[in-house]
Amino acid sequence: MKRRTALTAAGALGVAAAAAGTPALAHAARNCSPGPAQGGFVRGADISGLVKNEDYGAVYRRADGTQADAVDILAESGLDCIRVKVWVDPADGYNTKTQLVELGQRAKAAGMDVLVDFHYSDTWADPGKQFKPAAWEDLSFADLKGAVYDHTAEVLGALTDAGVTPTLVQVGNETNGGLLWPDGRWDQLEQMAELLAAGCEAVDDAVPSAQAILHLAEGGDNGAFQWFFDNAVSHGVPFDAIGASYYPYWHGPLSGLAANLDDLATRYGKPLYVVETAYPFTTGDSDGFPNIISDAEPVAGSPASPESQSYWLEEIAAVVKAVPNGLGRGVFWWEATWTGVEGAGWDPADPSSGNGWENQALFDFDGKALPGLQTLGSL
Repeated sequence: MKRRTALTAAGALGVAAAAAGTPALAHAARNCSPGPAQGGFVRGADISGLVKNEDYGAVYRRADGTQADAVDILAESGLDCIRVKVWVDPADGYNTKTQLVELGQRAKAAGMDVLVDFHYSDTWADPGKQFKPAAWEDLSFADLKGAVYDHTAEVLGALTDAGVTPTLVQVGNETNGGLLWPDGRWDQLEQMAELLAAGCEAVDDAVPSAQAILHLAEGGDNGAFQWFFDNAVSHGVPFDAIGASYYPYWHGPLSGLAANLDDLATRYGKPLYVVETAYPFTTGDSDGFPNIISDAEPVAGSPASPESQSYWLEEIAAVVKAVPNGLGRGVFWWEATWTGVEGAGWDPADPSSGNGWENQALFDFDGKALPGLQTLGSL
């Protein structure tokens, strides 16, 4: 039976107040489930692009050159969780519950857990865009909340029906500015909170043992995180954990990440995950589509190289593990298997689009596992 938690009307905190250092509010009155990190540090990888890559001919090899299933290679390298995004009705038919269930079953067979990443869109959702799915465009706000709940519960139900119980579930992706614009945009705080709560409640009802994660980009920006999570707490959003994206070439020095995570742990007492990070192993390009990061030294003193991938994994993991009270719980590499394959580009509406990320995968241009994969698995 669907459960709708009444949201508090404690009032919205403004951006200016957050920037000035708004005091922490009372924690939401929901117990956190233990989650996958109870027995150790989560070592994960987002492999959302894998099924499409494979369908267009990608092959994967172990470090010794032998060909194998990419999921098996991840597990053999020591990873214990995959992350997979879910779109509602993408133009190319990928990143739906169909691929999620397939990857979930493969991950379970390999002994790994699953993090489900709901975008609540037909395409990419991030701080710069949170487009509604086309099917939800004309819904009333009440029906939009219902769609968030029903979609979340339906996808998670399909996964559990397939014998896979996810351990972590993201309710939204990089929701710094809210979700499902304009209804849940940052300047509609009560509605933003109600949409997030609908997703969290669906997680709790469909998979009570999973942690519901709220996820922001810019992992070194404490003001942005404090503003967002103070508002989430004050409006009664029943989240269990906090996720951050941290890319060292975009999000500032490690000291900023450390300060932010330490403050979040003290302020909210929730488990913390870096659910996205990456670094290039080369400045080269394998598909003729410009790389998003092409600098020889994306961070000064840290060249694009396999060694730098391992370095950043070790440094970021050290920051997360040092979070107070053992609340730093894991690190995920973003799109570890998204190698440059013709036809498997980034834009679901444009078959001719390429991949600007293949130089940041954990497999090289021949599909061979890079040293960073072993580093991630040994964190």
